[in-house]
Amino acid sequence: MNGDLKLRYFQTLIKLGYKEIEVSYPSASQTEFDFTRYLISTPGIVPDDTWIQVMAPCRDELIQRTIEAVRGARKVVLHIHLSTSDLFREIVYLMTKGEMIDLAVRCMRMIRELTKDSLDAEMRKTEWTMEFTLENFQDTSVEFALEICEAVKAAWEPTTENKIIFNLPSTVEISMPNVFADQIELFCRGISEREKVCVSVHPHNDRGCGVAAAEMAQLAGADRVEGCLFGNGERTGNVDLVTLALNLYTQGISPRVNLGNLNEVVAMVEDCTKIPIHPRAPYAGKYVFCTFTGTHQDAIRKGYNQLQESGKHDATQVPKQHEAIVRVNSQSGKSGVAWLLEESFHIHMPRELEIEFTKIVKTYANMSGFEITQETIRRLFREHYMHADSEKARLLDCRADETKGDRVVTQVQLKVAVEGSEHDLEATGSELLPTILDALKPLGYGFEALNSQMQYTTNRDTITSFVRLGTSENFAAWGVGMHKDTAWAVSLAILAAGQKMMAEKVNSFFSN
Repeated sequence: MNGDLKLRYFQTLIKLGYKEIEVSYPSASQTEFDFTRYLISTPGIVPDDTWIQVMAPCRDELIQRTIEAVRGARKVVLHIHLSTSDLFREIVYLMTKGEMIDLAVRCMRMIRELTKDSLDAEMRKTEWTMEFTLENFQDTSVEFALEICEAVKAAWEPTTENKIIFNLPSTVEISMPNVFADQIELFCRGISEREKVCVSVHPHNDRGCGVAAAEMAQLAGADRVEGCLFGNGERTGNVDLVTLALNLYTQGISPRVNLGNLNEVVAMVEDCTKIPIHPRAPYAGKYVFCTFTGTHQDAIRKGYNQLQESGKHDATQVPKQHEAIVRVNSQSGKSGVAWLLEESFHIHMPRELEIEFTKIVKTYANMSGFEITQETIRRLFREHYMHADSEKARLLDCRADETKGDRVVTQVQLKVAVEGSEHDLEATGSELLPTILDALKPLGYGFEALNSQMQYTTNRDTITSFVRLGTSENFAAWGVGMHKDTAWAVSLAILAAGQKMMAEKVNSFFSN
């Protein structure tokens, strides 16, 4: 990341509520050094209560460069790392245990002289916290880890108010989380002056157990966890701080970070790092609040309906659109299809229509081999239930008047265009739907109404009419009409269903 992206990332971490943020490895490059200086020298970027953390190896000249990078900062965690495993000590450093302890102690004494015990008044104004990391702790004997940490602690002289941080990473995750937790517990029990020590863990994710290792390490006594948003880090990454934090929330423990707008955090991380978040990542993936399976969709639909009826439903609890919660493919059932249609048109289909339309959608899904989008479901519904061929029959005008006396009399007047010719139709009856059917009989609509239902859309500005027509030949078809006027909605539904009936009769005639 360049400086601008680093700054954007840093400001997001501040907004989320993180109070200790590792900002750079200043001795690694001029870019890292310059970014650190920019944060410190620009007023208002680093809040007064936020610690910036910088990292350096146990080498004199690199430590000096790192300390110079944070000159003038209010609060600094100086993070020094040294690999303490037998393999690193013997093969890379060519040191005995005693020589490695001497190196660590010498570094601590030099750092004290340059920081909290410095003759430079500006350096003494900074509040310094020491973090000592035992790289490859997972491969280090706990006995040696305690021995070197006791020596480092004695050299630094922490207090209960300003503890020393001993950071214990699984630099390469090689064991089960419970084994790592056992190592942490042994360290916590063995270190002296525990009240002056903050035990930190830094799990990696080579076995895919970074979050589990962090959770178990905390149960074993760890006070602090280092990680990255969404686990971005070396190789397979560090512990995912988003998953870890939200897991804590589920157990009633506040991690004191604000992840209420998770979608914005995802967008920022993807844009800055150019690494996409996996669609099935815990909490943050686009498929998290999503199901393709019919039985799950049925439960979601019924559960949401009950919440809405009880008045307890708050859509802001889940920062996802409902379309993203229920997804439809060939495995989905009628509840998933109905859910998306309800979200599109704000209607609730009659059960028989749900079953019929679900078959249409699943047939389409099987033929296409792809997920069915909400727009595709809308299009299929219009084509199958709301489409009336304007050449064969187009409703131009519709009026219905109701007279109440000894009995209710409904008078209907329709103007319908058929193949370019306009027809004025009228009929009188006791109920609206059969009266409209009577008016349309001269155009071949001699059908029986088998089922009908009227609904207002949820915003109450449109009436939806569901009409199922049938004949003595056992032909039947659904039609749906939507309009602000009831008579118009019913007439449109009848025209759509009637045209399907006529087409079915023609197809049946030729097939026989």
